[in-house]
Amino acid sequence: MTPKQLLADITAGKFAPVYYFYGDEDFRMIEAEKFIAGHFISAKLHLTNYRRLDGKRTSCADLMAELSVFPMLGERQLFAVTDIQHYKPTELERILKMLSPEDKNRVVVLSTPSSKKPKRDAAILKKMNQIAVVVEFKQLTPAESEEFIVARLRKSGLAIEKNALKLLVELLAGNRGAMDSEIEKLVNYKAGAEKVTVEDIQAVAGGYQTYAIWDIGDFVVQGNTKKALSLIRKTLSEGVQATTILSFLTRHLIDLYLVQNNKPLEPNRRWLAYRLRDKAGIYKSQQLERMIVQAAKTEGELRRAKVKPERLLEMF
Repeated sequence: MTPKQLLADITAGKFAPVYYFYGDEDFRMIEAEKFIAGHFISAKLHLTNYRRLDGKRTSCADLMAELSVFPMLGERQLFAVTDIQHYKPTELERILKMLSPEDKNRVVVLSTPSSKKPKRDAAILKKMNQIAVVVEFKQLTPAESEEFIVARLRKSGLAIEKNALKLLVELLAGNRGAMDSEIEKLVNYKAGAEKVTVEDIQAVAGGYQTYAIWDIGDFVVQGNTKKALSLIRKTLSEGVQATTILSFLTRHLIDLYLVQNNKPLEPNRRWLAYRLRDKAGIYKSQQLERMIVQAAKTEGELRRAKVKPERLLEMF
């Protein structure tokens, strides 16, 4: 089932007894869970009948005890269990057996965070497909992102220039959670105005500086030193310190190393992952390690003395 189909079913009052959420978008999974809770249980019962449990902190025995609690006659319950993959196969089997037979007054939402997203042939996916409605939450496509941004801005009485929309979509990279915060900032920033411009995105959007500076790294990887130096000089002329540029580049090298070795990025930097995947493999892990060490040394030198822009490129 797709998230759109899930939305349609819940809106129509159709609830499955068990759901399993997984994918790249933690924010969308949490919002979907809240959406189900908002339609399945009355607000006054959320405190008692809407239970959120962390699989990493809740033992199998404790979880089974929670699931065995019955509400008052006629009341509904919703259990949301995150990190369900944390349980051993035998424990998971025991937990799932407790969900049979189905109870029309109970909905259970099981989920796996994006950092632990199962592979297509994973045993947990096969098991969940047997007993639950499985929903994969992917990052929004560029077209979906555009539609969402335009609609939200229109609701606040704002339009957006074509190039500004393209830049914002690129920055957000399908991250649904980031969209809410960035659109809110733009709405507040443009109070009384009519149209969002590229300049507005550059001034307000979180991550723009990171985005722009990473273009330096892209040019270097492509062997286009001329454009890289040109962008470094432009960035310096805008008042950005050389140490700041190098700090961003070092952070990106670390992120590239993590992506290349299938490690999760920090939550606030996951929007960069899709760009970094294209670069993974250009450098060997050992090369990246040396570059990160060299970048740290260079940053120390920059704090002590003025150097030419070319010095920023030496680690590449």
